[in-house]
Amino acid sequence: MSDNRWWRGAVIYQIYPRSFMDSDGDGVGDLPGIIDRLAHVASLGVDAIWISPFFRSPMADYGYDIADQCDVDPMFGTLADFDALLAKAHALGLKVMIDQVFSHTSDAHAWFEESRQSRDNPKANWYVWADAKPDGTPPNNWLSIFGGPAWRWDPRRCQYYLHNFLSSQPDLNFHNPDVQQATLDYVKFWLDRGVDGFRLDSINFCFHDAQLRDNPPKPEALRVGRGFAPDNPYAFQYHWYNNTQPENIGFLERLRALMDEYGDVAALGEISAEDSLATTAEYTSPGRLHMGYSFELLVDDFSAGYIRDTVERLEAAMTDGWPCWAISNHDVQRAVTRWGGAQPSDDFARQLVGLVCALRGSVCLYQGEELGLPEAEVPFEQLRDPYGIAFWPNFKGRDGCRTPMPWTASTGAGFTTGQPWLPIPDAHRALNVEAQSRDDGSVLAGVRRFLHWRRAQPALVTGTQCFVDAPEPVLAFVRGDSDDRVLAVFNLSEQALDWTLPAEFARLRVLDGHGLLAGVLDGDRVRLPPHAALFAAVD
Repeated sequence: MSDNRWWRGAVIYQIYPRSFMDSDGDGVGDLPGIIDRLAHVASLGVDAIWISPFFRSPMADYGYDIADQCDVDPMFGTLADFDALLAKAHALGLKVMIDQVFSHTSDAHAWFEESRQSRDNPKANWYVWADAKPDGTPPNNWLSIFGGPAWRWDPRRCQYYLHNFLSSQPDLNFHNPDVQQATLDYVKFWLDRGVDGFRLDSINFCFHDAQLRDNPPKPEALRVGRGFAPDNPYAFQYHWYNNTQPENIGFLERLRALMDEYGDVAALGEISAEDSLATTAEYTSPGRLHMGYSFELLVDDFSAGYIRDTVERLEAAMTDGWPCWAISNHDVQRAVTRWGGAQPSDDFARQLVGLVCALRGSVCLYQGEELGLPEAEVPFEQLRDPYGIAFWPNFKGRDGCRTPMPWTASTGAGFTTGQPWLPIPDAHRALNVEAQSRDDGSVLAGVRRFLHWRRAQPALVTGTQCFVDAPEPVLAFVRGDSDDRVLAVFNLSEQALDWTLPAEFARLRVLDGHGLLAGVLDGDRVRLPPHAALFAAVD
């Protein structure tokens, strides 16, 4: 890839540090633990890592409630540990992206502790404060993603403050230029330290409607959300005013101008809006974010038609930007369970990685996807996620996808010598890295083969994409340009099937060695076992 564009077509491996590797036996993963296991990540054939928050935090939302953006929480190590991690990753050929949470802080942050003391201190206007209505109720009807009103009364100022997430995560006031500058200052702190980019959490939540207008109600039939629990009243509104405001564009352009001073770095925005695909396209226009991803493939719908429609709608809107796709992360049920049920096959687990990595764009793979880890069942009494605790039992929260990585079959799964912060299921220990590394037929072995094979296929890394008409459950598309085109065909079902190729594919040369269960080309027909794939060069 050309200079300053390493991120185009990159495979980015997400590390959730609490659950990756514990180096000191306290049951919580840490930065030295990541260093110890970076060789595993590099062996997969990925291009970069994205590390979820490791900054100082009270851990009410497990790191997404930040108390100091420029320091490492002692739970995870020190700044020296981060510098060592950065050096080790770069030595292994891995770029390093870190999470940044712009829209809110912890209520333990020094900025908020000062802001809440009075209405006239130097940081009084750094957060979103508003007077009560005459009857004492909150200033408008905005709701928190985590349930209930998005406003919390503070007796010091006798005002409400906004929190789009937990009440311990007050929203910053990005209409204040000082807040924008302070944000850019800590971005610069990490760029100066040598990071290669940022994953920007909830990037469309930075600005709120300055007039504090009520969100309109959403018809019951349309209360289907992205990334939040069923039965959550958050779905009862169109969120036109508490996020995704036009002023955010100017800030993104300031952020991009700063990052452009550093050359070979990238910004990846997480976007959850009323029309996430349109917002992703808008936010990745020239001079804004390098990449964007939304929750559209982090949902229950797994069909060829849905995947095609999602990708084509984004491609139609995103004429200049670059997409990034993910099917699992630290906030949603693991994909092999969400789409494959209680007992997903190894072929299915490998196919999912191959499918998402064959789409045009960059890719985020979540730790454990390379092992085919299913969602873990965490008993209520062992839940840590405040979201899951609040919405139990209809929604069990995010702990099931956050359980520690199984490195060995031992009691602590090679993750810790102590008591792990979340339980490690026996089914996960059976899928451990050590055992799968010895098995040439494992999910891990197949994923490694596919990712290394993909690197040698320029059409699959940066080529264009055009879908081919095919009946469910066949997903077919062509990647690449006129002189280098690859046809990719996936059987998304548990039944074998045949598909007659369109006449335009009369001359194909099957590509092998990709590590997925392979389909067979038989004349003008493709024979596909369950969850198989066929890749062929189009001559």
